[in-house]
Amino acid sequence: MTHTIALQIKKPFADQLKKGYPLISKDAVDASQLPKEEGTLLRLLDSHQRFLGIGYYGIQNKGIGWMLTTDVNEKIDKAFFIRKFTKALANRQNFFDDPNTTAFRIFNGEGDGIGGITIDYFDSYYLVSWYSAGIYLWKDMIYEALAETVNFTAIYEKKRFDLKGQYMEQDDFVMGTPGDFPIIILENGMSYAVHLNDGAMTGIFLDQRDVRLAIREHYADHRNMLNTFSYTGAFSVAAVLGGAVKTTSVDVAKRSLAKTIEQFSVNNIDYESQDIKVMDVFNYFKYAQRHHLKYDLVVLDPPSFARTKERTFSTAKDYPKLLIDTIAITEKNGIIVASTNNASFGMKKFKSFIDQAFKETHTRYKIVEEYSLPKDFRVPREYPEFNYLKVVFIKKID
Repeated sequence: MTHTIALQIKKPFADQLKKGYPLISKDAVDASQLPKEEGTLLRLLDSHQRFLGIGYYGIQNKGIGWMLTTDVNEKIDKAFFIRKFTKALANRQNFFDDPNTTAFRIFNGEGDGIGGITIDYFDSYYLVSWYSAGIYLWKDMIYEALAETVNFTAIYEKKRFDLKGQYMEQDDFVMGTPGDFPIIILENGMSYAVHLNDGAMTGIFLDQRDVRLAIREHYADHRNMLNTFSYTGAFSVAAVLGGAVKTTSVDVAKRSLAKTIEQFSVNNIDYESQDIKVMDVFNYFKYAQRHHLKYDLVVLDPPSFARTKERTFSTAKDYPKLLIDTIAITEKNGIIVASTNNASFGMKKFKSFIDQAFKETHTRYKIVEEYSLPKDFRVPREYPEFNYLKVVFIKKID
């Protein structure tokens, strides 16, 4: 694929790109000048026709494309992708060398120089996630480059670029020897069951690795834990292995019951000794208050946006209310693990949600520690807005 068009970038966006900002904003260009086909290479120029770099046209929620190189002589070909993958793999060598962790991200989009694509490693299986039709048009060349760079049992993919930014149902197998799922991966010595060809989700969110370890090592011992929006119960597994006396996992999705049982079972935990509730988290808060239930460790990790028959939830406007409900069922000196992956606001705004909720409940609190993306989820150092994960461990004082 060699088709390239010249595209003028408006000020001040040209200055941003010149300094290494990787995202091409939709406001940076005259929409009438955009090519018809996503995947087209863009020769980016400032208002004086000076070269800024080469990018590609690919629409996703963040913009209309990504910068690939600022080198006027660099070609975007298979060798380009091999160079990017080779460098990314070298940056993760410590993860490959760790026998206690066999799942991590080897390529994190713009943090590794190619926005719109991520690649995760699951114990010799690779999962490529595509976030725009533009980058997906380069898939043949990218898969060739990946296959020449890594040793793999199989490569799978997730296409996440339909009109609503959702996963597109398909057979996700790409090449290699199809896996017999679940495969069992290790994370800091904990076992997790992973499915790579069973819809949008794999069974574990790799970006929460450091948080699960912190829960196991420092917060779970002798605690009664509530895990809300629990998905497959990964936080609950970490808590039990860290000495929690009991866990309660709550998620509205029917699949969460079988998935959570599976995660407990691969760690030789008696799932019948734990509570797994398939119900709306907001209804569970009411239930817990009615029955005077209290917890001294609560994990609060909702999706950025969710809709059920009863309600619509958005972290950007509803997180304080969620925290107020959580504070009511948290013991004195209990820990709330407040988390969000919403990229539309930063840590400062997130902390303002926390402060608002505690002020409204006339409760004192102390922030114990904070987490963002782990080291394998590389982000451009100068642009912290790409570091979407915000996790705050909060101690309820009274």
